[in-house]
Amino acid sequence: MRTVERESPGTDFLKSLGFPTLDVHDTFTHFDFTTPGRRVLLIGPMGSGKTEFAARVWRDAAVASRKSDTVKALTSTGNLDRRKVFFIRSDIDSVRFTDYPDDALAYRSGYVRCGSNIARIHDSFGFEEVLRDNPDVGTYIIDEASFFDERLAYVARNYAIEKGCMFVFPTLILNFRREFFNSTARLMLDIATDVIPLTAYCEHPDCMAPAFYTYRYYSIDGVECPALYFDPLIVVGGDKIKDGGLEPNYAARCDQHHFLPGKEYTFFTLKPLGEEAGRGDSTALMKELEALHEKPESSRLYENLMHSYGDDKEGERYLSSIRPGHIAEKAIAYLFCEQNMIGESLLVRVATDLSLDTDYLEKVLYENRHPVSFSQHYLL
Repeated sequence: MRTVERESPGTDFLKSLGFPTLDVHDTFTHFDFTTPGRRVLLIGPMGSGKTEFAARVWRDAAVASRKSDTVKALTSTGNLDRRKVFFIRSDIDSVRFTDYPDDALAYRSGYVRCGSNIARIHDSFGFEEVLRDNPDVGTYIIDEASFFDERLAYVARNYAIEKGCMFVFPTLILNFRREFFNSTARLMLDIATDVIPLTAYCEHPDCMAPAFYTYRYYSIDGVECPALYFDPLIVVGGDKIKDGGLEPNYAARCDQHHFLPGKEYTFFTLKPLGEEAGRGDSTALMKELEALHEKPESSRLYENLMHSYGDDKEGERYLSSIRPGHIAEKAIAYLFCEQNMIGESLLVRVATDLSLDTDYLEKVLYENRHPVSFSQHYLL
């Protein structure tokens, strides 16, 4: 993979002016719209400025568009011109940036307006429709590409190669578990020509280290409660701090201050119970889910947390991970959506027998591309 900007001439320039030997960083120039076929990944934790970088691409395109036909010849391939930019966002991401105009490419400290060059799509087929409807657009910014199905990666690659179009992907590659977000994220790295990693300050109040990871937590009565490992992979929320157990908050964190309780429990307990249930015996799984739902302190999860973190200096923080609630819903959704260990019929039966929050489950399952209508099952 090559880098986006060529090596800076800044060092030689400063030396020519008589500056002493210094650590001179590469200059950040205006974006290059002349090279066809690029697939540029902007990666980093939430809050690292990925979308703001994409907004700079948009503004640079506006500057380049005022150039002459000589420049147009450099930025065009066939009928498309890479100075013409189109912004795409997932339609499940509608609750973010609600205070901004509908046509805004919005980031945390501002926005640029895209006019008619903006669309919300659900999947790679909607992506193809946008490409067909805009044959003269040469640059597409696809926000949070990891939210989409993996087919999108190859649609973009093939279109870039065949048409000379450029794609910019401000996206999470790692999820809040510090793992590849999903198979789409992995494929994005496969098809990328350029990768720009961005970092942020660790948002822990006592730390200034660079943050590479996205940390998910819930705020309960002002207490920071780390998300459990099996918390739903995708939880769509706004960019304002929320209090309560339904919507999480996100922060950029370094390795030391990224807390992730429940990982050992997931692999040693929850998944084996799911495998057993998938083979036809759901007794043990039902017992654990009932404990998680009615009295988490009696669950094997709590036992594991006490064993792992009870004597840790951050033990109280780890143990607070059970405070947000909906633990049984998260556990069963994890087994159904991500692990495919249990079927829909068992999912519905568990939710019914334990009186789980089906509205919460439907929202989580939809956002994680495994929609289930519990009301339809009840009518059958």
